[in-house]
Amino acid sequence: MTASMPTMKPQPVLERDITPEGGDYEVVRRAIEKISLDYRDQPSLEVLAEAVGETPNGLQKLFTRWAGLSPKAFLQAVTLDHARRLLDSGMPLLETSFELGMSGPGRLHDLFVTHEAMSPGDYKSRGAGLTIRYGYHISPFGIALIMVTDRGLAGLAFTDAGEERAALADMTGRWPNATYVEDMAATAPYAARIFDPAQWRSDRPLRVVMIGTDFQLRVWEALLRVPMGRACTYSDIAGQIGQPTASRAVGAAVGANPLSFVVPCHRAIGKSGALTGYHWGLTRKRAILGWEAGQLGAA
Repeated sequence: MTASMPTMKPQPVLERDITPEGGDYEVVRRAIEKISLDYRDQPSLEVLAEAVGETPNGLQKLFTRWAGLSPKAFLQAVTLDHARRLLDSGMPLLETSFELGMSGPGRLHDLFVTHEAMSPGDYKSRGAGLTIRYGYHISPFGIALIMVTDRGLAGLAFTDAGEERAALADMTGRWPNATYVEDMAATAPYAARIFDPAQWRSDRPLRVVMIGTDFQLRVWEALLRVPMGRACTYSDIAGQIGQPTASRAVGAAVGANPLSFVVPCHRAIGKSGALTGYHWGLTRKRAILGWEAGQLGAA
């Protein structure tokens, strides 16, 4: 008698071409990448423009429109070189975060979030019985993969054109037993709400459902308490959750955050002030921090 083979669960697929039209973020991404690689040379606007195939005036206008600050101001705000020089001079980490432009005298209201957590049993079932709807949307930071349940936003990932399937596989692999349905009509309101600061209102909070271990949930809840424009270290978070020696485990939980941008893991930095890694790319982390600095400056 031949044993039956286990039935493989069908994987979600892309049902349409979601390659974005227009290349604002791609141009900005390449400019940020150039800044990140050549920060020691403090590249001029002309050098940056030549590297990305734009005129200096065109890049200045596009970058400022996108980030709310100029390429030069962005370089001063978030380059690792600037952070290290400030720290090497003896400036405390908190003061450094202010000097970096990651805070300011006036504070824009942050992305207001109301959250709940799936039960430990729900997490251990790896999403069994859960329907997750997903869709791709253009965002200030490239293509955003948004995933929602009936209870609220469950996942937000970033990707670049041509890498959508990899992002989808990464996210669905976290809850492999869930049922996935491509449904941009369901995810579009979340995209509009998340990336438009004009819609960040305390009287209409964003509903979020967190799916993770007990430890991960505590780390992600701690991240939600980090205001826009501020930075925190992994050891800071470890102390907040009552496990001061668990910095490495905190780092792993930050890296596993499925709600990028909304649960602001991009605000977590190394003890030295280094930006450290980011699941969706260090260039994108710099882009998000710069964009936030621009929002605060505009406010």
